[in-house]
Amino acid sequence: MADCIFCTIGRGDGQATYVHKDDQVVAIEDLRPAAPVHVLVIPRQHIETVRELEDQALLGRLFEVANQVADQKGIAKDGYRLIFNVGPHGGQTVYHVHLHLLGGRFMSWPPG
Repeated sequence: MADCIFCTIGRGDGQATYVHKDDQVVAIEDLRPAAPVHVLVIPRQHIETVRELEDQALLGRLFEVANQVADQKGIAKDGYRLIFNVGPHGGQTVYHVHLHLLGGRFMSWPPG
């Protein structure tokens, strides 16, 4: 989708601080971090919500990259949170699948 900001970032054309790039997935620093570490893991392929993500290998790749970035950022040992927001009540504001990796502080519960 040409006007999707995450498609633009996935192509390498957007303004973003990349922490990972491969042929399927990119990971970028969130512009409005909710934690000391807040990275978005984004498939290059445009898929609006995780409910439409039928490619199990791609879903696994998103988690694999998130775990790698957690190691890279030094938050793996103490723990971190992985979140998909789905639809308006789930807090999704950009309709292109993206996995939030949050860490670097204690995460309280409930989250919202």
